[in-house]
Amino acid sequence: MSSKMQAAVVEQFGKPLVLKELDVPTPGPGQVLVKTEACGVCHTDLHARNGDWPLKPALPFTPGHEGIGIVTALGAAVTAVKLGDRVGVPWLYSACGHCEYCLSARETVCAEAQFGGYTRNGGFAEYIVADPNYVAHIPADLAARDAAPLICAGITSYKGIKETQARPGEWIVISGIGGLGHLGVQYAKAMGLHVCAVDIDDGKLGHAKRLGADAQVNARHGDPVAAVKKVTGGGAHGVLITAPSLPAFSQGVGMTRKWGTCVLVGIPPGEFPTPLFDVVANCITIRGSFVGTRQDMAEALAFAVGGNVKADIELQPLSAINQVFERLGRGDVPSRVVLDFGAK
Repeated sequence: MSSKMQAAVVEQFGKPLVLKELDVPTPGPGQVLVKTEACGVCHTDLHARNGDWPLKPALPFTPGHEGIGIVTALGAAVTAVKLGDRVGVPWLYSACGHCEYCLSARETVCAEAQFGGYTRNGGFAEYIVADPNYVAHIPADLAARDAAPLICAGITSYKGIKETQARPGEWIVISGIGGLGHLGVQYAKAMGLHVCAVDIDDGKLGHAKRLGADAQVNARHGDPVAAVKKVTGGGAHGVLITAPSLPAFSQGVGMTRKWGTCVLVGIPPGEFPTPLFDVVANCITIRGSFVGTRQDMAEALAFAVGGNVKADIELQPLSAINQVFERLGRGDVPSRVVLDFGAK
């Protein structure tokens, strides 16, 4: 094994990533070393690069929280994985394991949680140091490049659908048919739900139909809330809003059936007005959902085996990361970009 590796590093917020040759890290006690095969690129990586959020990563750092690869070295006292295992290093890099949230399967909000590609170096590098207790275990029949988007976009949409508590045979709205939403449509169908796709782009709505959506509503045309209520017979039992759009949030609450649940996973800037009378009188639940637990991860990956859920991916080499970020910033990435570490 070479003692050097390529990594794409954020040295200054808002500036292009710097491709550097770094020493391959050595895993410490309770850590593993993963040789990266593929890493998805997420809009969160762009936020990290730009320092957009209140808790900023410490510079310099390596983004990437959809890294998939093979365990090539074990630190002392590691038993949760073996050499040669294929694992993913996700957004939830680690948590404390003993607080009230960790003990009740809500580990994603642990106060001591660490985040891959943010507070810990991530997958835009040929090797990643990871916590073996929090890696994703990739099923044998799932290729690295296909698994990469599922350990962030996939788990986030899957968990959001679970949080709506919609049951098989009931209606769910998937609002925003992008990186998360196109996976959400597939998960919802695999879970036995009727799906109404909502977007402002007819091309994305056509894609949703091909993926199995039972109905499509263009939010630019007419009254989308009325259209959803007509299709679903009074509103959807669950609404999942993946679009980072304030109008989508307001419309999503209106699309929610009495006693239904509207789940927010997109994070647009600002605040959105909530129709309090409707929320109270119709007994609507509005809930935030943030990635998912290790058990959610196992379920989300299991659904994908056999092709029930498959991300639309575009492969790029690590050397193209700055061009990919430019396109992400313009909204010019119709599918999920995956960095292929077999390419140069």
